[in-house]
This record gives sequence, C-alpha cells and structure tokens, in this order.
Amino acid sequence: MKKFLLVYFLFLYFCFSGISCFAEQSFANKKKEIIALYNSNNLEEAYNMISKITEEERDYEIWYILGNLAQDFNNDTNAAFYLQKSIVMKPDFDKAHYNLGNIYLKEKKYNSAINEYKLAIKYNGNFAYYYYNLGCAYFEQKNYKDAKSAFQKAIKYKPTEADFYYNLAVVCNCLGKDKEKKSAFEKYNSLNIHTLLNL
Repeated sequence: MKKFLLVYFLFLYFCFSGISCFAEQSFANKKKEIIALYNSNNLEEAYNMISKITEEERDYEIWYILGNLAQDFNNDTNAAFYLQKSIVMKPDFDKAHYNLGNIYLKEKKYNSAINEYKLAIKYNGNFAYYYYNLGCAYFEQKNYKDAKSAFQKAIKYKPTEADFYYNLAVVCNCLGKDKEKKSAFEKYNSLNIHTLLNL
C-alpha cells in the first residue's frame, strides 16, 4: 500500500509540475507573440492578445507593453496606471520609469517627471534620452543650471543628436553663457547640414 501511495503521489507531482511547465511555456510563447505584434505596429492585435491574459498572469513586461499601448491610444491615465503596475513588479525597470516620466512631463507634473527620469538613469545611466528629457523637465521649471548639465550628459552619450545641442544653446542663452550658446548652436547647425547632405 505504501508503494502504491508513493507511486500515486509521484505520478500526481509529475503531472502537475508538467502542467506548470506547459503553462509557463505557453505564457512565454504568448509574450513573444505580443512583443512581435507590438514591434511590428499591430497594436490592436497586441492589445487583444494581452486582454486574454488575466491580470494575475501578467508580468512586468506585459504591463509595460500595455502601458505603451495605452499611450499609443492616447489614454495617458491608463498608461500611467499600467506602467506603475510594471514598476511595482520590477522596480528597477528603467524603460517603465522613463515612459512614466514622459507622461508626467506631458501633464506638466515636472517634479514627478524628474523623479522618474532620475530612477531611469539610476538603473540605466547610459541612455541619452533619459538625460535629455530630464533636461527638458528642469528647463520647464526654469532650473537652467540642472537642465544644462542634463543636456551635456545627453550629448556625452549621443553626440550626433542635433536637438540636444539646440536645447543646450537655449539653456546657455538663459544662463547668459554666450560663448557656450554660440558653440552649441554651431554644432547644431553643422549636424543639421550634415543630415541634409546625407538625404
């Protein structure tokens, strides 16, 4: 009888662990398909697939994609909620912090935007646009000194982005730094001419 029970429990264990593995594989496959649909701009199909996944099954990446989809559909309130869900599941997910910061910047919640950009930078400090948008938020607060520093860091990580130099020139103008303004504006013009010549 003991052997029978042992065999029975082992049988049940392997059955249920197999189901669990199958469910994980199934979710992984769904997630790959959702990411592929989103990346190929099939937004409605991606959204429809996500809506078939229960909230309990969703991981941080699914919440993140859902947040991006809500932004794509111009629903920033839902987007912020979904991005916050992603961050709760993975607090060091820099992309979710960045996108949430963008929503706050758009809503003119500059302190909240700055906090999110700083968190994005904390978890991934070498992405130029995190610094650039941080600079934009500081600029909106008329904190030109910190805006200048952020734009300079953005340039460090992407020295070929003309807009970074333009904003740096504007900030330097606000700070009365005429020489730096002129230098940044010249770099902006040279990058724009170079871009036009390559078209």
